[in-house]
Amino acid sequence: MTTDYSNFNRDKSTTEISSKNQIKTTDVNVLLNRVKLDKKKTFKKNIIVSLLLVGLICAIAIYFII
Repeated sequence: MTTDYSNFNRDKSTTEISSKNQIKTTDVNVLLNRVKLDKKKTFKKNIIVSLLLVGLICAIAIYFII
């Protein structure tokens, strides 16, 4: 029972060459939409943190006034 390894090596080399020749493309609109969504998320987080901070300051001020 003999095994021919030359075909395996040839197939492997052609696969590597074909994968190197493929050009990776990314849709610009997808990237821009992701940036917009990230900006919206950070803006919402900043608003929530700001409101919590203002609420905490108001609660402390009301506590000391009463």
